[in-house]
Amino acid sequence: MSVHDFKRLVARVSVLGFAFLLSSCGTVNSQGGETSMTEEREQIAWDLTDLYATPEAWEQAYEDVLEQIAALPRYQGTLGRSPNSLAFALTRISEVQKEAIRVYIYTSLKSDEDQRVSESQERLSQSRAMFSEYSQAVSWVAPEIISIGEETIRAYMSEDPRLDPFDFYLEDLLANAEHTLGDEAEAVLAAVGIVLGSPNNIYELLVNADVPWPTIELSTGEEVFLNQAGYSRHRAAANREDRILVFDTFWSMWQEYLDSIGLILSTEVNANVATARVRNYDNVLQMQLSEENIPTQVYDTLVEEVNASLPTLHRYFELRGQMLGVDQMYYYDIYPPLIELDLVFDIETSRDITLEALEPLGTEYTGPMEAVANSDWLHVYPQPGKRSGAYMNGSGYDVHPYVLLNHNDDFNSMSTYAHELGHAVHTLLTTAVQPFEKSDYSTFIAEIASQINEILLEEYMIANAESDEERLFYLGYSLESMRGSFYRQTMFSEFEHAIHKAVEAGEPLSGERMNEIYGDLLKTYHGHDEGVLLIDDTYTAEWAYIPHFYYDFYVYQYSTSIAGAAWFAERLLAGDQEVQRAFIELLQAGGSDYPYELLKTAGLDMASPEPYRAAVRRMDSVMDRIETILAN
Repeated sequence: MSVHDFKRLVARVSVLGFAFLLSSCGTVNSQGGETSMTEEREQIAWDLTDLYATPEAWEQAYEDVLEQIAALPRYQGTLGRSPNSLAFALTRISEVQKEAIRVYIYTSLKSDEDQRVSESQERLSQSRAMFSEYSQAVSWVAPEIISIGEETIRAYMSEDPRLDPFDFYLEDLLANAEHTLGDEAEAVLAAVGIVLGSPNNIYELLVNADVPWPTIELSTGEEVFLNQAGYSRHRAAANREDRILVFDTFWSMWQEYLDSIGLILSTEVNANVATARVRNYDNVLQMQLSEENIPTQVYDTLVEEVNASLPTLHRYFELRGQMLGVDQMYYYDIYPPLIELDLVFDIETSRDITLEALEPLGTEYTGPMEAVANSDWLHVYPQPGKRSGAYMNGSGYDVHPYVLLNHNDDFNSMSTYAHELGHAVHTLLTTAVQPFEKSDYSTFIAEIASQINEILLEEYMIANAESDEERLFYLGYSLESMRGSFYRQTMFSEFEHAIHKAVEAGEPLSGERMNEIYGDLLKTYHGHDEGVLLIDDTYTAEWAYIPHFYYDFYVYQYSTSIAGAAWFAERLLAGDQEVQRAFIELLQAGGSDYPYELLKTAGLDMASPEPYRAAVRRMDSVMDRIETILAN
């Protein structure tokens, strides 16, 4: 396991080239961790006994895995003896890896139930340390395989069918041989992996446990605890003065921690730059994209197309201002719904509507969806100490996916439900077809699989709305979803690229410097200089609020994915049966090939402008429908 891979342990675990999705954060806007309208309801909790029956059983499994890890170096020097030796060693390492991931999953899920429980945090730390030991124990594997030589490895693959589950890993390893170091260097990088992976852990503990979030009083007299979840919930307040109070208070708090968080993030960036240089990459972007063989043209085309379509985003802001009755839009005017909708979408309603909305995907999709929806694999409601936001953890190959929600019985919660269950269905479709070694699927595809659910849900609600007012609500929600996933995430990605380029150029980073870089992008995207939407300088600390920057070039994939989802949805809603079949086969393919190639096989070239223009077409279409309703 490389240093780079270990640093993304919260999101992924990668060993010997196999990468297994641990959590896919499907909600851009976190919403958990505070009490809400669901606080009187009994918690619907996942059943972790499917992983380990008791904490004692986990403890025994943990000890067993440590023993197995310690035994793995015995295979060093044996891989080139014969096809049998290579197959035997890789199979044994894979078996240990699978159980190690299961050990980790248990501690991760248990910790996220209540991050205030020190015992859970300690077990999570044990699991992370276990992977550090694991990475050191197998750090010799890639260099040894490369030293055997391409001709011999290919001959072994053709002779022994037990190597079939490892064929993609071996092909990828041979293709990236120039970035694999010698035994000693790989061992050193593996040994420091847990240290280089610490910025994300430090950041999460700081903002979730140590920052003294303030309490404010709204115009209604309600007192609000303004942590991340409180901000996410109340930034959409109908009263504009309340929104201003929420924004000014919340972002002023982040400004106070600018130096600390700036140091944490700059440590992350410096670690990435150092790793890229040691591994012979030209820059961090190249390293990140090459991990899954994604052409740089994909990233470049995304940024070009998004910037070219900023007039569409500005059109949205102007339409939003018109509907809100605001002459001059400010940043705090983005989040309130264009139309208030007093409807409750409890978890049961969310389940039923989502299943109906996803019928265009066919029974091969909705069958597994129903299985997830009716399972005890979900942790549903907010509770004190619970991790905010939502995710799907699908790494338990021999178990099943787990889904964390913070369901608040509103439409956003139902959309999040559809999103995360999309990840769960993806996992089930993949594991039904692929072996463990190919059950990893790329985030590049995973977010398409979840965001298409959001689009289909929105279109279902628009089509079945009982009034123009209700229809306007869903149309407005769709616009905000596109803004958040397509434009906002690309802006984040540009920021991430900019701070890495700054360090690569020898420029020191600080919280203030990051404010400047982020502030310039914030103003460009929102048309500040053109007077479309004005940005207060206090709000330029928003970068400090985004945890995804510690997952290293993760966010651009939200943008590519909403574009890909818009492309697929456009065709599915038109009744294209060939695209429906291609989409199911895409999900079943798992990690059997590079994600870019899998998408091309499904008919979509993510390096072309077409998917990004499909996203813009969708946004313009939604605005056209809104303006038609308003004109009548």
